[in-house]
Amino acid sequence: MLAVNYSTIRSNLKDYCDKATDENETIIVTRKDEKNVVLISLEKYNHVMKALRNAEYLEMIDKSMRQIKEGKIVTKTIEELEAMTNE
Repeated sequence: MLAVNYSTIRSNLKDYCDKATDENETIIVTRKDEKNVVLISLEKYNHVMKALRNAEYLEMIDKSMRQIKEGKIVTKTIEELEAMTNE
């Protein structure tokens, strides 16, 4: 992980983009008032987003399991479900 100030990255953007993509480097661009940003490759970004979606999905499953254990469930017969879709 590298930390680079805004002026430096602005003058060497191609080099830092290459580091992010070719070397899988994470670059923190430091700015005034701590309004920092991070430069990462699209591949790494997609990986992070997929992990976040998986974590959200797992949390939904955990919540459902807790509801089942607490008896917060609704039971329907096939006929009741079919009647609901025909309404």
